Formats: sequence, structure tokens, C-alpha cells
Amino acid sequence: MKIAQIQMPVGTDKTANIQRACNLIRWSGAIDIAVLPEMFCCPYDNACFRAYGEEEGGEAYQAMSAVAKEKKIYLVGGSIPELCDGKVYNTCYVFDPTGKCIARHRKTHLFDINVEDGQCFRESDTLSPGSDVTTFETPWGVMGLCICFDFRFQELSRLLALRGAKVIFVPAAFNMTTGPAHWELLFRQRAVDNQCFTVGTSPARDNAASYTAWGHSIVCDPWGTVLNQCNEQSQVAVVEIDLKKVDSVRCQLPILSARREDLYELRQKM
Repeated sequence: MKIAQIQMPVGTDKTANIQRACNLIRWSGAIDIAVLPEMFCCPYDNACFRAYGEEEGGEAYQAMSAVAKEKKIYLVGGSIPELCDGKVYNTCYVFDPTGKCIARHRKTHLFDINVEDGQCFRESDTLSPGSDVTTFETPWGVMGLCICFDFRFQELSRLLALRGAKVIFVPAAFNMTTGPAHWELLFRQRAVDNQCFTVGTSPARDNAASYTAWGHSIVCDPWGTVLNQCNEQSQVAVVEIDLKKVDSVRCQLPILSARREDLYELRQKM
């Protein structure tokens, strides 16, 4: 399965961002799945989320559906600000080769952090959380989906793996505090914990933006090996993965099948 990660710059012109994303997907060559970054059509800024938002079926949605159909590929559509019932969600849509939307994930864990001498950001000032554990079917098997801060919660990744996910796709925008410290570490560890591939796709870095993304889009295999990692600049990275490795690693180290669910519950000491 060939995956194209679209690590692209994101400017202040929504239409230009969407056109850039579609053109980079067209340029990516013969692929099976393309993955866009978190908030690919919108500056990552609370002040922008509602203004750049759209209801399901809007400008970005239609463009992603059309390019998936044109290229005859699956498209993990990064994320966009979705407007629904007066709320704003950080939402990823997935499209199949006919352009049909086959999955929608609303970011479930909002990025509210205040790191001493580092990043301070509160998504909950503008965004509302989703509540779904999201997987989707492909000819290569079940795929899992989460967005950025979701990936820090091992429980969610484990549920995706227990649902059969062979790959966990993570549109994300780690910053200059969390990226150097945790980006590679998390993608390797989740791959090892859940014995699956992990695919993290970031925007390119813009040092002039109000929020500076780390970049470094990454693919890890079930053994925790980094198959590819970008730098911080704009690029399209195409990586071919062999999904047979999932079954191979799960046979060698029976972590999922050897789980002791009878023990995994916090109980009050007697």
C-alpha cells in the first residue's frame, strides 16, 4: 500500500490552501492513500476556526471528494473546522476512490495545554469535542483514525487496534515545544504498543505563523522502526508499507491476544 503524506504550508487564503492540497495530491504519482495535515485549509489559531469553518459538504469537503475520485484513491482529509448546530469541531473526513465519504472523525481530546516556558493553547475556547472511536474499511483491511492530541491517549489507540486497525492515521500539528520532545517517541511507542503502522502527517513549518508546527511527518512500522520522517519543510513523502508485517509481529509478540482483561480495572484496596 502506497501512502502519500502531504506536508504542506498553510496560509491565510482558504481557497488557495485547498487548491494547493489538491494539486500536491495530483502531483504525488501512483498511490493508494493520500493524507493531509491537521487544519490544512486554516491557520491553526482559535481566532480563525469559526471564520474558516464550513458545514459538511462545503468547499473543502467537495474538493477532497473530487480529487479522491479523480485520482481513484482513498483520501484521509487531514482536518478542517466543521460547523454544526452552532458548534465548531476539528474534523477529519475520509473519502474512497469514488469520492464517497466513508468516515468522519471529530477530534475527541481538545488541546488545552500550558507548558512551563513553552506552549500555551486552549482549543476548548473555540472547539467542541467529538465522541467517536473511528475506523474505516479498505481493501487492505481496517484503518484507524485520530487527530493530534487524541494520539496521546493510549486507550483510544488500543481501541482502534482492538477493532482491527492495521494502520492508525494521525493528522497532527505538534508544536515547537511538544514536537522535539514527543513526536517520534509517541509514533514509535503507539506502533509498538498496538503492533500496527502509525502515520503522522503535519503541516510544514511556518516560523511567521501564530502557531508554529514541528513538521517531521512520520511513518513507523509495528516493530517501532521509523520507515520515513520528513524535515520541517514543504514536501510530499510517498512510503510503501507491507501490511503482512502486522500479522507477523503480532504472532512473534502476542501482546494483544495475551491481554489480561480480568486484571485491568482500578479497584479500591480492601
